[in-house]
Amino acid sequence: MELTTIAGTDRRVSRIALGTWAIGGWMWGGTDERQSIDTVLTALARGVTLIDTAPVYGFGTSERLVGQAVAEFGDRAALQLSTKAGLEWHDDGSVTRNGSRERILREVEDSLGRLGTDYLDIYFVHWPDCRLPVEETAMVMRELHEQGTIKAVGVSNFTPDQMARFRRECPLHVAQPPYNLLERGIEQDVAPWCHRHGVALMTYGALCRGLLSGKMTREREFTGDDLRQNDPKFQAPRFHHYLAAAGALEGLARERFGQSLLVFALRWVLEMGTEIAIWGGRRPEQMEPLQQVWGWSMDAATLAAVDSILAAHVPQPVGPEFMAPPTGLAGA
Repeated sequence: MELTTIAGTDRRVSRIALGTWAIGGWMWGGTDERQSIDTVLTALARGVTLIDTAPVYGFGTSERLVGQAVAEFGDRAALQLSTKAGLEWHDDGSVTRNGSRERILREVEDSLGRLGTDYLDIYFVHWPDCRLPVEETAMVMRELHEQGTIKAVGVSNFTPDQMARFRRECPLHVAQPPYNLLERGIEQDVAPWCHRHGVALMTYGALCRGLLSGKMTREREFTGDDLRQNDPKFQAPRFHHYLAAAGALEGLARERFGQSLLVFALRWVLEMGTEIAIWGGRRPEQMEPLQQVWGWSMDAATLAAVDSILAAHVPQPVGPEFMAPPTGLAGA
């Protein structure tokens, strides 16, 4: 397993983090609790040291299951926990942004309790709350950092301007935007800003909600609360375009490296200047390809071939904007 140290901290973490949104069940069709715990334990056994979660993933379910897995693992110091604050859920199932001091202080205590720990290795503001000055949220995060409750401060889904304002009030160590072979918007602004300012990129969505898993087919149906029902990538005709691109990328991966599309997609994210790639999983067997991500790299010709494949197969690319929760502002 490749490791990296988050600049400005003493946190040394695996370059693959286990993402646990699906483990929470919400927007993923429910969860199997024992299977979820075993997934975390399997990832840890295979060298992953960083587990990423959030309160909103199943409205506490993901954090609780991660906490149970950590308790069974038995060595808190040997791993790192990353969670988030700033999203509030309501009785009707809706979710809105809330980056207020009161909300964050309440959330951090709830998260510590569910995770069974007295500190967090990385604590993110999940989404910027556009109703409040960024500086107000930053100040409470600075307090938590200064008192040692959180060891590294992060923001997720922030623009460069929002990160710059945040950073004037609080140290900023990690940014968590979406990034994968099919969603590359951060290359224009977020990634260059982070590289210039020494903020580590810990990106999510490496497999683009299954499109880059190598297992997605045209016949796949999405039911219940599955978030892909609202993702324009999974609607015709774009779905067919993205599947064609995935097929061509899989051919490239096997021809040049003898690797699966899944492994190729994870390696690509790391090759593109991301310090940490979050890989979501909900079953232990999904962790089997981990060892294949290490020990090889991509040359410039391969990266150029990726660009050519995407240009040829995806005439109308779309990003992950559909996932943004309401800001609470009229017209926003």
